[in-house]
Amino acid sequence: MTRGSGKRKLLWRGLAFFFIIHAMALVVFLRGVNVGGHRTFRPSILARELSNYDVLNVGAAGTFVVLKPGSRAKFRTALLRRLPFEAEVVLCDGRDLLGLETENPFGTEPWPPDVVRFVSILSRTGAIRSSLPVTFPPDEDWLVRVIASKGQFVFGMYRRHMKTISYLGRVDKLYGVPATTRNWNTIMAIVRILKKQKKS
Repeated sequence: MTRGSGKRKLLWRGLAFFFIIHAMALVVFLRGVNVGGHRTFRPSILARELSNYDVLNVGAAGTFVVLKPGSRAKFRTALLRRLPFEAEVVLCDGRDLLGLETENPFGTEPWPPDVVRFVSILSRTGAIRSSLPVTFPPDEDWLVRVIASKGQFVFGMYRRHMKTISYLGRVDKLYGVPATTRNWNTIMAIVRILKKQKKS
């Protein structure tokens, strides 16, 4: 192999890597927005304002799929500039969300109607400070139960109750980093969007 052909192969590999990285979708989770009348905004309007990045809004809790994110740092800056308040932003690679469908720790059995499956997304990978499962409060009448975790993702379930939201906040202390929580159905809606993009 000549030196010139070797350089061309390296160049093409570099270009392929560049396009793969920049074509990878991002998933955005905003923490503590549109809750109890505090830090309210219209996610659909924000998605339109970020149309250059091909942003899709998922629900009302501040969840977005970004199909053309480009530079992660530049996108984060553009997002924060358009928010009407300061907010904690958690970014995840789309491929990590796709893996959650096959790694589903909840199984296929039906759940009682008062139990909701959830995923808490950590701002960065945290260290678990206790063995799982963990329940809050730690008795038979638990309201939040953490059953598994992998990387940035913490899996659990909660019961519909007025005190549940305060116990969900304990996931932060359990892992030592800020977390934001989404319903498992929302996570699966994100996965469907990502799979559709992958096929197109």
